Amino acid sequence: MIEYDVIIVGAGPAGLGAAIEAARAGARPLLLDENDKPGGQLFKQIHKFFGSKEHYAGMRGFAIGQMLLGEAQELGVEFRNNTKVWAIFPDLSVSATDGEISVRYKAKKVILATGASENALSFPGCTLPGVITAGAAQTMVNVHNVLPGKQIAVVGSGNVGLIVSYQLMQAGARIPMILEALPAVGGYAVHAAKVRRAGVPILTGHTVMRGIGTEALEAIEIVRLDERLCPVPGTARIVPCDTLCIAVGLSPRVELACVSKCEMAYAAPLGGMLPRHNRDMETSHEDILVAGDLAGVEEASTALDEGRLAGIRAAYRLGCLSESEYALAQARIQARLDALRQGAHGEARSLAKQRIWQRG
Repeated sequence: MIEYDVIIVGAGPAGLGAAIEAARAGARPLLLDENDKPGGQLFKQIHKFFGSKEHYAGMRGFAIGQMLLGEAQELGVEFRNNTKVWAIFPDLSVSATDGEISVRYKAKKVILATGASENALSFPGCTLPGVITAGAAQTMVNVHNVLPGKQIAVVGSGNVGLIVSYQLMQAGARIPMILEALPAVGGYAVHAAKVRRAGVPILTGHTVMRGIGTEALEAIEIVRLDERLCPVPGTARIVPCDTLCIAVGLSPRVELACVSKCEMAYAAPLGGMLPRHNRDMETSHEDILVAGDLAGVEEASTALDEGRLAGIRAAYRLGCLSESEYALAQARIQARLDALRQGAHGEARSLAKQRIWQRG
């Protein structure tokens, strides 16, 4: 059994950030991911990032992913792709499956950066071919250059729904509407303005009631909702479309954290159930840290910096960084995270994080 200083599960922005910082501090990290290449959601993101220079403002997601991969490789980070982690044992050994072969690694510290899974909607016709998630649409369009449909309605006006709608239009699809059950748009105004300028109406207080079709989706029935989110009689209408893209949020992937007996907490603004952790990303298990969407669904820039924070904390606990070196690096990263959680959209997440830290 090969032993590593830090084993990181998940090679998205959080996992890459953790591996880079741990390796830079002198630790030996191993990065495990179930996909055929590292980078996670970054390689699906063709839009430019916002924020400051430290958050790579102006760079597109896939370019940031390429840069981080190059940095990790230069630092000697070991990668194992197509590797599914299925257990973490009390002695901190990690069991994973690489194809048909089961492999076991030993760690001194484990960082879980397992990300989040997309939420679904249940309605009559939701299993028809043509009903897909926003993540599936991004993968098809931005990774495989395949347009999932020509007439694509979207449910959900968060940043994901707005961004994916615009990217589908750029690829040649027509978006007849974006539906939002709540009375206000959930995503940033700048993203909403882009799709509205392109002629896409955002119907707040509306949702899909059923999908219509025999062998595949042909149309959807939509309805207006009242203040209690109940359908308003007489407002249903049929909208022809061959695809329905669902973008109704994400939930942290807590399975490995649960089997590792990390204490859980609930925070609605962060996606629901997640491992309880402190400001240094340490869980109730003294040798397991978390980062990224597993620690609360936010943004790719936040996930990256949380990964960096977990990486330096693990390195410090292993004696690779002095107390003063750690304190300086921690303060710098935390300041960036605080900046990302400012404003109307960030305040709820910031308060939820503070409640998690206080109880952690």
